[in-house]
Amino acid sequence: MHDHSDMWMPTDPPTWARLFTPHLDGWSWIAGLTVLALVAYLVGLVRLRRAGVRWPWWKTASFTLGAVSLFAVTGTELHGYSMVLFSVHMAQHMVLSMISPLLLLLGSPVTMALRTLPRGTGTAGVPRALLLEALHSRIARFLSHPGFTIPLFIVSLYGVYFTPVFDDLMADPLGHQFMLAHFTVTGLLFFGPILGADPWPRTVGHAGRMLELLLPMPFHAFFGVAIMMSSSLVVQTFANPPESWGVDPLADQTTAGSIAWSFGELPTVLVLAVVFFQWANSEGRKSKTRDRTIDRVGDAELDAYNARLKAMASTRTS
Repeated sequence: MHDHSDMWMPTDPPTWARLFTPHLDGWSWIAGLTVLALVAYLVGLVRLRRAGVRWPWWKTASFTLGAVSLFAVTGTELHGYSMVLFSVHMAQHMVLSMISPLLLLLGSPVTMALRTLPRGTGTAGVPRALLLEALHSRIARFLSHPGFTIPLFIVSLYGVYFTPVFDDLMADPLGHQFMLAHFTVTGLLFFGPILGADPWPRTVGHAGRMLELLLPMPFHAFFGVAIMMSSSLVVQTFANPPESWGVDPLADQTTAGSIAWSFGELPTVLVLAVVFFQWANSEGRKSKTRDRTIDRVGDAELDAYNARLKAMASTRTS
């Protein structure tokens, strides 16, 4: 078992009540950042309200749920249990990479920031200018390209768990924090262009977004099955849970695999539904605009077309 002497470790076996008991300690900084992000979002909401700008309630609800889900797996005792039991760790990983990013992104935080950060050329306008510069940068375009995001998504499964990387990162408090941040950022980069709820460095058509979503899913499912079916321990970090807990590491690993396998389904269906409805709405808007345009200029276009035909006919006859 690796040395976690710098981290808080649970001594009692997990129960649902214990798992979600808040437990903020010195190294759970992701939970702290989550609270700050939520406060910033709500401050932005107040500023929009004061300016008389409407902001959809469901965006606020989604971002809040995203922040709560992130806090639930990094600012509670679940965080400690995730270093002892593979099943708890895998649930944490799936929430960080698939649930929290989705909910946060649906809240359109970039749009919120662009609407509420001060404009102008002075010091006050710097944060907004930097955000716009970052969105239009080459690095951002590269980081949001499917040639980068899809392999990153797959590597964060196979490259982490089926190599010594996982045990090495878990052995070090900073490495462990880096891994949790990596899972979250990977989820944000992968789902950001697909959801299209914010200005993003790269825009994709609806069909392309569905394809990007579905491409890595077989790899995700196979990853879960591979862990479920393994007859030996995939990682050593969870090889020795406390004897008094009565946990069989191999059985717990099978549970971890089933969690990874099942988590791929629900987010995929949710995102497909979101993209499909966006597609349907955009097509509806396009046809309405087309109809309005035809109503407005249809006769003029027809007259012009007929005049062209007449002109062509008279040219031929002459």
